[in-house]
Amino acid sequence: MATIKDDNYFHHALKVMDDVCVGCTHCMAICPTQAIKIISGKAVISDNRCVDCGECARICPVDAIIVEQDDFNLIHNYKARVALIPGVFIGQFPERVETGDIYSAIKNLGFTHIYEVENTVGFILEGFEDYENQNEEGLKISPFCPAIIRLIQVSFPTLAKNIAKIKPPIDIAAQYYRHKLLKEGFKEEEIGIFYITPCAAKIASVKSPVGVKDSKIDGVINMQYLYNQVNIELRKPGLQKEYQLNQDMLSKEGVLWSLTGGEKPHHSGKSIAIDEIHNVKEFLEQLENEVFEKINFLELRACDQSCAGGLLLSGNRFLTADRLRNRAEKYPPLKDKRLYKKNTEDDIHLGDIEPRPMERLDIDINKSFKKMAHKQRLMCYLPGIDCGVCGFPDCQSLANEIVQGKAGISYCIFMQKKLVQRGLLSKESADAINARIWGENRFQKNCEKNGATNELS
Repeated sequence: MATIKDDNYFHHALKVMDDVCVGCTHCMAICPTQAIKIISGKAVISDNRCVDCGECARICPVDAIIVEQDDFNLIHNYKARVALIPGVFIGQFPERVETGDIYSAIKNLGFTHIYEVENTVGFILEGFEDYENQNEEGLKISPFCPAIIRLIQVSFPTLAKNIAKIKPPIDIAAQYYRHKLLKEGFKEEEIGIFYITPCAAKIASVKSPVGVKDSKIDGVINMQYLYNQVNIELRKPGLQKEYQLNQDMLSKEGVLWSLTGGEKPHHSGKSIAIDEIHNVKEFLEQLENEVFEKINFLELRACDQSCAGGLLLSGNRFLTADRLRNRAEKYPPLKDKRLYKKNTEDDIHLGDIEPRPMERLDIDINKSFKKMAHKQRLMCYLPGIDCGVCGFPDCQSLANEIVQGKAGISYCIFMQKKLVQRGLLSKESADAINARIWGENRFQKNCEKNGATNELS
């Protein structure tokens, strides 16, 4: 499993299985932060660029990119075993399946307590109201999606200060429910809180939290796994329907929160909701260039249809979103938000969210300027075709590696040909460079590859 770590390491849930990867470059082409390159014919993820959006895993034709999660059996290390579930988990099931039956099935699998994270939306709205009153006017960006927070940190560092310092539902629900169980008499070491995640980014945010010192969550369970296990339980005869729904603060607004547009209506001024990470990236690029008029609030989500389109959901994202909208109609509107303050003892505010710009060429500012000038000179010679044959997503990425001493201009197939023609590079050396990028046997005849003569034989 290939990753490149730097000193500013963040946990990443996405991993490449070298024995499965065929070096097709689909992942490299779709990555929004140019975090993937090819070495020896295998995809390699750069930790300092990856935001765990999962686009690479979605597009991989051989399922070589996996999401690492905690072992389900870890829940049995605790007396109070809490499943924190987002509403999109419920939305995957047909509407004829009762929520109480889903809860009962989860309990049969070993959890003792179940709590939907959107119960705490009232806390968030109350916190936002106070936050906006105490801070200067200007753009506020939702902290809901951890992939977007990381995208801003690495690709749009000047906007990091605009991320609203209010914890998302997953964190507030964990700290609220832990306090609830402590009040009921459980000891701290007896409580295990496990988040059922719809995506890789939330795994990463639990393992390497941003804006807080540590997470209140003890483990993260793959939603796809739990969904399949619950379906098995639901098909068993005589399901014990003994679990009491714990939806003390769930509202219509809460049910809609994880969908596109869930946050937008609750903010004054000009608010915009954008989903799918490439759409978000394009918008933020234009925002940095001040293309738009004044905007007060941005709800940004990495997945199409927001959490309903999470990588680890089994259900169709459009059906999931539609079911949640129908479900929302069954719940009352949010009550006076001020009633929620008495229900939490922990601070619901985030600390500083530091930028992590990926374009830093050197810690020394003078050396960084020299390397930038070198990179700009290199771009005069590189063709700008962004073909990916060099093993990097585009010419600028190759130029970055060259000035860092990690590659040479001969990695470019076009420059390589010119160098060979001028006698500045031998054909044997060129072949060795290509083998270093794509593997020893990549350019030999192989009729077993996808689409070749013997593919189906």
